[in-house]
Amino acid sequence: MDKLDIGILSEVQKDSSRSIAELAEVVGLSSSACHRRMRAMEENGIIAGYGAHIDPTLAGIGVQARIDITLDNQSRACMECFEAAVMQYDEILECDLVSGEADYRLRVAARDLADFDDIHRRCLAELPGVSAMHTSFVLRPIKRWSGYALKRMA
Repeated sequence: MDKLDIGILSEVQKDSSRSIAELAEVVGLSSSACHRRMRAMEENGIIAGYGAHIDPTLAGIGVQARIDITLDNQSRACMECFEAAVMQYDEILECDLVSGEADYRLRVAARDLADFDDIHRRCLAELPGVSAMHTSFVLRPIKRWSGYALKRMA
């Protein structure tokens, strides 16, 4: 990737609804050159998809939680079983294998605490191989993720 690709990616992260012509103008390319670069980054998997940033409160999400999971053991079989189970629940928005005290960190969103309780009982409590689960609730978001700082990669 060169500086033009990084510029395109940075702008697409800000607003993926722009037309190719608008994007090309912002990054200083012709529409056809910008389109070729975009298509190449899509084909290479650098651009994995497009989406919309949703305001969670306006969408009815009142509770967001981060859950640290510690497994009974860290055998390959135990980890693979846990990871396969996580993939079965749409309610688990993200799952990362992490270093530190926990083995995994999950992100879950719910309408309210009663809905979170339901997610906990139906999903989280059913995950295999869990020895400890520690939940932290987001009280107030300070900075939301809006894309990678790609300009640092140039």
